[in-house]
Amino acid sequence: MSSEQAGPKRLKAATDWRELHQRIEAARLAVDGASVPDAGILRQRARVLAREPARAESADAPEWVEFLLAQEKYALESRHVREVHVLEDLTPLPCTPDFVLGIVNLRGEILSVIDLKKFFGLPEKGLTDLNKIIVLESANMRFGVLADAILGVRRIPSAEIQPSLPTLTGIREKYLKGVSRERTVLLDAGKLLADEAIIVQEQV
Repeated sequence: MSSEQAGPKRLKAATDWRELHQRIEAARLAVDGASVPDAGILRQRARVLAREPARAESADAPEWVEFLLAQEKYALESRHVREVHVLEDLTPLPCTPDFVLGIVNLRGEILSVIDLKKFFGLPEKGLTDLNKIIVLESANMRFGVLADAILGVRRIPSAEIQPSLPTLTGIREKYLKGVSRERTVLLDAGKLLADEAIIVQEQV
């Protein structure tokens, strides 16, 4: 075979390789371009993914307001809590049960204050500047319960709530919703708000 005959074949082979490389590069760019979503789409996907766990967490781990009573930890579900306020300007009420501390004027609204320590028969101590009022509210009832101190708000998964403890007997057991793994006593605020024994007739 002469050199003149071999030359065109080598040139043709070189041209084919360049074309093949160009096609591979074009295909790679096309695949890369298709695999990278628009930034707006990414943000939208992130929002959707974030919302789903939040809904599940809200249903399976409701919020509880933790507080101290006689050195024990208690909690009330936050959906029944309207606000927490410092105890001040308490006015005693005559002819009421001993667990009714009195009434307070909260921004022009008169609220009765219940001492759960007396109501549950727990050890008592005098009032201090640390005492707080947890205002409970339902459609038909509103009053404050006394807390020795507020510990904070946290979520407790429903699966972790135990039915009771051997030490919780008597009246406390009636208003018990469960006990957390950390031995926090979870009270049923709905039952407290619906109990006629706690209702204070303010005209007395």
